[in-house]
Amino acid sequence: MGSRHRSVPAVQLGRTAPSSRGRNSSPRAPRAPRSSRTGPLLPPRVLVYLEQTASQRSHSGSCRRAVGICSREEIVIPCASDTDSGSVDLQMNNLEDIKKGSSSLELTETSSSVFLPVLDSDILDIPGLPQESLTDTFQCVTHQGPLGQAIVESLIQSIQEFLNGELKSELEKLKFLRSLSSLSRTLPYDETTESFIRNHIADIVRKLNILVEEEPLHSLFSPVRQEVFVTVADFSYQDVHLLLGSDDRADLFSLITRSIITLPSVTTLTQMQEVMPFGSYNSESLYRQTFQAFSEMLQSLVIKDPHLENLDTIFKYMEPWLQSLKDHERERAAASMAQVLKCLSRNLSLKLPLQFERLGHLVALMALLCGDPLEEVAEEAAEGTHYLLHITLRMKYITHDKKNRSLKEAMKKCRELLELYSIQQFYSCPFKIAQVFEVFLNSNELCQFVMTTLDGLKNLKHPCTQQSAGELLITLVKSAESRFEKVPEIMGVICAQLSVISQPRVRRQIVNTVSLFISRPKYTDTVISHLLCHPVPYDRHLAELWRTLEVELPSTTWILWRLLRKLQKCHNVPTQEKMAYVAVAATDALYEVFVGNRLREATFRLFPQLLMTLLIQIHHSIGLTMSDVAIPSGLYTDQEMSSEVTPLCFAIQATKTLLLRTFCWQEFNIMEKNKGWALLEGKDCHLQGVSLLANALLERNHFLAHKVMYLLVPLLNRGNDKHKLTSAGFFVELLQSPVARRLPSIYSVARLKDWLLHGNKLFKVLALRGLHYLVRHQETREDIKSLSPCILDFLRETDEKVVLLTIQILLQLVRTMDFTTLTAMMRTSFSLFGDVRPDVHRLSMTLFGASVKSVKYTDKKRVESQVLDSLVPLLLYSQDENDAVAEESRRVLTICAQFLKWKLPQEVYCKDPWYINPSDVGIICKFFGKKCKGKVNILAQTLMFSKNAKLPIRRAAVLFVGLLPSYTDHSELRMKGTDWIEDDLRKLLHDPEPSLRIITTQALLQIHKFGAEPDPRQTA
Repeated sequence: MGSRHRSVPAVQLGRTAPSSRGRNSSPRAPRAPRSSRTGPLLPPRVLVYLEQTASQRSHSGSCRRAVGICSREEIVIPCASDTDSGSVDLQMNNLEDIKKGSSSLELTETSSSVFLPVLDSDILDIPGLPQESLTDTFQCVTHQGPLGQAIVESLIQSIQEFLNGELKSELEKLKFLRSLSSLSRTLPYDETTESFIRNHIADIVRKLNILVEEEPLHSLFSPVRQEVFVTVADFSYQDVHLLLGSDDRADLFSLITRSIITLPSVTTLTQMQEVMPFGSYNSESLYRQTFQAFSEMLQSLVIKDPHLENLDTIFKYMEPWLQSLKDHERERAAASMAQVLKCLSRNLSLKLPLQFERLGHLVALMALLCGDPLEEVAEEAAEGTHYLLHITLRMKYITHDKKNRSLKEAMKKCRELLELYSIQQFYSCPFKIAQVFEVFLNSNELCQFVMTTLDGLKNLKHPCTQQSAGELLITLVKSAESRFEKVPEIMGVICAQLSVISQPRVRRQIVNTVSLFISRPKYTDTVISHLLCHPVPYDRHLAELWRTLEVELPSTTWILWRLLRKLQKCHNVPTQEKMAYVAVAATDALYEVFVGNRLREATFRLFPQLLMTLLIQIHHSIGLTMSDVAIPSGLYTDQEMSSEVTPLCFAIQATKTLLLRTFCWQEFNIMEKNKGWALLEGKDCHLQGVSLLANALLERNHFLAHKVMYLLVPLLNRGNDKHKLTSAGFFVELLQSPVARRLPSIYSVARLKDWLLHGNKLFKVLALRGLHYLVRHQETREDIKSLSPCILDFLRETDEKVVLLTIQILLQLVRTMDFTTLTAMMRTSFSLFGDVRPDVHRLSMTLFGASVKSVKYTDKKRVESQVLDSLVPLLLYSQDENDAVAEESRRVLTICAQFLKWKLPQEVYCKDPWYINPSDVGIICKFFGKKCKGKVNILAQTLMFSKNAKLPIRRAAVLFVGLLPSYTDHSELRMKGTDWIEDDLRKLLHDPEPSLRIITTQALLQIHKFGAEPDPRQTA
């Protein structure tokens, strides 16, 4: 066929003369002549026999399996023609000459005969598969007859002596090994031999182990290794495996493999012989023969391997060498594996159950080697992959569900892919190999493929291997992205390997692989969960992964939503002792996603959810350190946590970045100018920061504000208290918008009513604030009116915010109140006159004045006494030190006078203190004394204010008391006497304020003088 690898009958396994391959470093070579296998230490009869045998073999070629080997079985001899240029004929034949005959494939499963015509046709139609007949009958060139009993006994005796003694010379070792080989041929027909081998196989394995160990690891001056390989192969042909079945045999297998693979390169061996000539062997020739024997030994294990358990063992020991960093070791391993696969494909007779469960691992390794920087390795791997595809087809046929048409569909896809490429192009492009094999690999094998490929990323010595691994990975995941099962394990390896990948292109492929996984709904949560199980803040590699996710537009929202849900779920559970680590990790992940800005469209679409979730996370994070987070054990074993890293800093930076990425620059500026970020971080002022941001958004971006409002409507009663408080704080500010009028009452007024009854004071404040905004809208005022009695009760609250908000709401409702509610409100607001809280004092008077103005004409008589009782307080509070309170007192006093149809003297409106112009006070006293005569005891009322805590009020009251008796009912006053007035005033003589003591003294003199004067009526 023009191939550099010849196929010869299995019986032709003797040593042949070496032939040139065209490249001296190639590990493939024919064996050396076997004429030197005789020696004087053997018994004469055995010596004569061995000499005859050696002569025949050196003359006509080797016939290793003269007895007991099926003539169909074929071994692959790794030799090349003299004209071989070193190129690999990967097509094995011109595609036009490929025979489609079904006779070229044997199916051993009789139960599968129904599917044979269809499947064989499908397999044989795939371009490039080997079509050599497996049914040709080969005849031995020389056929050795059975050995006589005497010779057998002599061989057993000599072998026994060797086993019990010590083999010192090379000649003794060779005679021992050749005796074993000769004896092995008698196993099929000689019971004595069978019994001897069975009883001494452990000793034979031990002796072989010693022989191999005695061979130098860094030189090759003896054919002992070669003879060990030949001996092992001879026994394998007789189904006696010296390398399989026990620990000591496994150790021998490992030792044998290491002894040949780790030899120095051919060039080094040749140089060593030139420096230190040893023996009569040519190092290069001896190496080629030795390696050929090793290759044949491996192939002898798979000649009869129906369950592929021997292939599994071979791969186990060859695997580390297939990944060796040394070129010559990797080349030897690849060449050996390629010949094993070729031999197996030629002698394939599979039976269930199959023991080879690492197909994905093997395919990945061979595909990686197809991209090896060393041309020889790539060629060997390409040919091995060629035969591996054939083996894979047969494996899948025998194991597939006969009722399932998936295999036929997979083969159809395979054929279509292969028809797109020439065979040589196919095997020179690892990612195309991944495409073809993917259709046959099950989920477990796919995982093996990915894991092996990821392991190839650690190859720092050969960047092209990293590149091949990246191409393989992205190709396989694209083709089979929905058939993986062990995605967490895959993600774990990817994250671990990121730090060793230096090539930008490969890093991009790895990120794209993660992107493919995370964009599949089936794996999204799994991938996110794994990525969140890393220390925060994320290192630069994981941060790069989050920032550079390449996801198709339809999947961006889904991914960001699932990441957001990880954080939201932490807010829906009751407040726990420690914060869930997922909450902190998800917050940091959101920050990295915002920085990368690859999910821009999804960020805009999910802005309301993102903003509110991050604000809630800020609320949960206030005052916490990382010691307050339930960090998974072992997460920070090699990394110290900085004290500057807190859950709050992650939440704040994510919120800031979200605003900037969504072009909310003005809102960001408002927050900075008004110290909004500091407010958000404060335990007692967090809601103020929330309100500031809500108002900024409402002012600058109505569209986004309204989206947030509609989002919050169904979410306000979800989650724990911190979740509800932050949501409610943002929501009530948005009720200022005219759009809030469209909200059904059940989502606005009814919800605010529930909060009014909430045990948490903050909810009450938010409810009143929301009602204050809603009452401005005519559409919602009627619903709020029904809450007036409930709202009125909040005037008695001790919290200033609650009282002020209540007054503001009542001011909007006062005109619509019924008389009962109105009078109750007047009494309550009147009780707040003189409140130590200036704003409460002022607004209570405002509310009283508004109530007076709202009294209907028919009800005026019923509230007149209440209005009269308010006159003196309002008059005296006009002297308050707080200008706003004084001004409001005068204004409300005017309203009351109008209600009573009085016209106040102008002196009432004077802003100067009364003690400056006592004459003006006299006018005021005269007016009120006359108007209130018989209606209200203004003297007693005024005297009560002499005990007021505020100096200006006490001073005004004392001044007023001193002048008022002159304008009141004398008879009533003389009847009661003035002692009760004087007693109260005398207490003020000890007041620390001099001005008050002086005014009090003057007032006492006036009262005393009034009491000493005779009654004008008696004088008359």
